[in-house]
Amino acid sequence: MTYYERAQGLIKADVRMISGCRDSQTSADVGNVSEFELPDPAGKAGGACTSALLKVLYNDGSVADDMSYVDLLHKMRDELRGDYSQIPQLSSSRPFDLKKKVEFANVEPGYTKRAVLVGINYVGQQGELSGCHNDVLNIKEYIENVHGFEEHNITVLMDDGYNTEPTRDNIMQAYNDIVSISKSGDGVFLHYSGHGGRLPDQDGDEDDGYDETLIPVDYNSTGQIRDDLLLQTLILPMAEGVNVFSLMDCCHSGTILDLPYVYRSDGDSEEFEEQPNYDFDGYASLLENVDVWCCITSCWWLLKKLM
Repeated sequence: MTYYERAQGLIKADVRMISGCRDSQTSADVGNVSEFELPDPAGKAGGACTSALLKVLYNDGSVADDMSYVDLLHKMRDELRGDYSQIPQLSSSRPFDLKKKVEFANVEPGYTKRAVLVGINYVGQQGELSGCHNDVLNIKEYIENVHGFEEHNITVLMDDGYNTEPTRDNIMQAYNDIVSISKSGDGVFLHYSGHGGRLPDQDGDEDDGYDETLIPVDYNSTGQIRDDLLLQTLILPMAEGVNVFSLMDCCHSGTILDLPYVYRSDGDSEEFEEQPNYDFDGYASLLENVDVWCCITSCWWLLKKLM
């Protein structure tokens, strides 16, 4: 089989992700988002990637509704250039025309748009951030007002004492839930703003020797969320025909969803590249264990609710 055929066979959904930086880079927490001139409810701080994306999409106070993926990535790079070293990139489950209009979980009438938004400031902990809650509020405002997401279909996790705590269990349960209810034709929007990390690779599927990670608010007791687990529970079991758009605003996020195609905005090419040495066989073995994992996590969640 060709690379393309293997990629389509492995990941059934149409998944696209903008990440704040490459795997080897860190992502900035912006002390004052007023420099990006975002509309309300922008607060005083935010993630550089989220702020740059929204600045580009809100063009002089209006919404840029004809932006291509190439234009979006290049303009985000220009917004970040100078003050920030990070380079945003786009990865995908399959190649597509990068000159196409940007779509955020686009759906036809009769289908449902859902979102999971995670913002973690690590309040009171070492490495506390200041902008991640604002990122979630700004993104929520954008997808509701511009893309028609309904509030009851948006799951928000923030360590603000009001919303669901972004613990490891709660994040993974939110991802498991959106996978279980999404069907062909539906749209899914995922946003994460918080710390990202790297851990030594456990199974030899990473060229650089590291797994990329999300860092939940309770990471000290539960550990980090590896990219392999995200692929296994969020990406591989997503139904065929679901349109997924993800924005990952964290350090080391370039391949956090382990997607097979990548476009980097720092070169002259306007085409996707195949990820070198992509571990199709190893990832396929994760797929074989998806049903078992989903059953275990669902039972564990129910047990905790009853305790």
